[in-house]
Amino acid sequence: MTVNWNRQNFTGDDPEKHPAILALRRDLASAVLEVESCRGEIWVVISPAEAIAVLTLLRDDPALGFDFLSDLTAVHWPQRQGAEFDIVYQLYSISHKTRFRVKVRLAEGQSVPTASGVWKTADWLEREVYDMFGIRFEGHPDPRRILNPDDFEGYPLRKEFPLQGRVRW
Repeated sequence: MTVNWNRQNFTGDDPEKHPAILALRRDLASAVLEVESCRGEIWVVISPAEAIAVLTLLRDDPALGFDFLSDLTAVHWPQRQGAEFDIVYQLYSISHKTRFRVKVRLAEGQSVPTASGVWKTADWLEREVYDMFGIRFEGHPDPRRILNPDDFEGYPLRKEFPLQGRVRW
């Protein structure tokens, strides 16, 4: 069934009725851990093991068409024991002119499969997340630092990184 929708005709009153959530519940229900919303924005928290299946469904389902990965980043929540990191995928559907956010929660030392096979742009974005947060992406074709020198110590966007940086004299 093809559904024509966009931000203007989806009110967001019930996040469970969002076309992306309906498709995920229908085809990959076990991957969906939480559905959240705030101020009209809806996102889904998914299982790390099923991240590629979820991202591929969101990209390939013609009713959704999230064909552009506009950003991939991370957030560090050190106070959240056992799931200190969120990997955040910002998706955009060019044909529907709408956005959707997917989150994967990870513990320290945990990894998630690379999305570089789904979107080529994930390659550099995942390298940046590794460089800034220390999160590894399984199967990444080039898992090197991208912004900092190879001998740089630490991960600058983690909350415990010193605000003044690390100075060597």
